[in-house]
Amino acid sequence: MTTASDIGTPALPRENRYDALQRALHWTMAIVIVLAVAIGLYCSFLTPGTPERRYLLDIHKSLGMTALVLLAIRIVYRLIKGAPAYREPLGALVHAGASLAHWGLYAIMLLMPVSGYINSVGGGRTVPWFGLFNWPQLFAPDKALGHLGGMVHGWGAYAIYALLALHIAAVFWHHVVKKDAVLQRMLPPR
Repeated sequence: MTTASDIGTPALPRENRYDALQRALHWTMAIVIVLAVAIGLYCSFLTPGTPERRYLLDIHKSLGMTALVLLAIRIVYRLIKGAPAYREPLGALVHAGASLAHWGLYAIMLLMPVSGYINSVGGGRTVPWFGLFNWPQLFAPDKALGHLGGMVHGWGAYAIYALLALHIAAVFWHHVVKKDAVLQRMLPPR
């Protein structure tokens, strides 16, 4: 097993890592979002109205609403707890780029489930949560509003693809090219 010291990066002290709850929220959301994106993309190739597409879209909606709830918890906890210091300060341009990318990720993690919800409710459809309950409909069906939500959700899909690709590329760059400890901040201590 490769350790941090094997690749030239010494182990991080605890104060340079996100805590266990922050890491759990990050990785849980990563799984939920990747699954929601994959299912949503797959559904875009299925014939509307088919039982398979309806079933998968119910899972997609459930995952999206789960991501929204986790995002709310994550933001509140981040405001309370903050972020750990970097072991080695990032350059001003890299730090600005990282901040901009993270704000973009937070914005798209909010925009996608909200626009999906508006699309569904506006179109007169339910927003289920894994077959256990339906989320409350906060407004009456409105086709124009539902259509707008659908357009935002559709264009937001392209934004989430781009932001996820950028995030993964940045992780790769930090870990493989720069060989710094940025990735370790989000990993449990060994």
